[in-house]
Amino acid sequence: MIFAANFKTNHTRASTKAYIQTLESLAQKVENPIYVFPPLSAIDDFATSKLVVGVQNAYPARNGAFTGEVGVEQLEEFAIKTILIGHSERREILGESQESVAKKFAFFKEQGFTIIYCLGEPLEVRQEGQEALQEYLFAQLEGIDLSYEKLIVAYEPIWAIGTGVSATTADIRATHQLLKKVITQAPLLYGGSAKLDNIKEIADISEVDGVLVGSASLDAHNFFAMIEASR
Repeated sequence: MIFAANFKTNHTRASTKAYIQTLESLAQKVENPIYVFPPLSAIDDFATSKLVVGVQNAYPARNGAFTGEVGVEQLEEFAIKTILIGHSERREILGESQESVAKKFAFFKEQGFTIIYCLGEPLEVRQEGQEALQEYLFAQLEGIDLSYEKLIVAYEPIWAIGTGVSATTADIRATHQLLKKVITQAPLLYGGSAKLDNIKEIADISEVDGVLVGSASLDAHNFFAMIEASR
């Protein structure tokens, strides 16, 4: 099981440093791959052997006249080679189109980054039925090289992100089975209100290769408890 923590716009530089130190110490006893995505302002030279620290977003350029953005040159200073791309909050709130998401994917693939690529559907699409769901999700794979060896995919139903309501195990299994028809090589994570209370049942779904965790990952001890509970 892969575990990834997405802090979103939470934690400071100081609290992230303390978090990394705590989780690094706790994680010495486990073999799970663990990714942590702090806010950009909290990125530092973290001395970790058990954790991979990545960024939630970056601009698809090495450097240049892109006011307010961070490029590869800035990430290299901290040896960052892992990125989240396509998260629904960037698509829905910040207006990232599939075209721009695919362009970002292609750029960071060329740079050799490990990419956790996100996709998911709103509730109204799911309510339209399986055909509409498949069409919506597969459209979010347009322009994405699913054979990229450093790709991890995260399925996150939009209606379950940050709501406290996770999809049922039947929903998760069915959607992961659907996605695995085309995502045949990359690990497929589930995200969407994954928490300590439901991690065991999610981990028991054979089609789930890991989880991308939001609010439940903000406390290092709670996040590690989820890792332990899944084993």
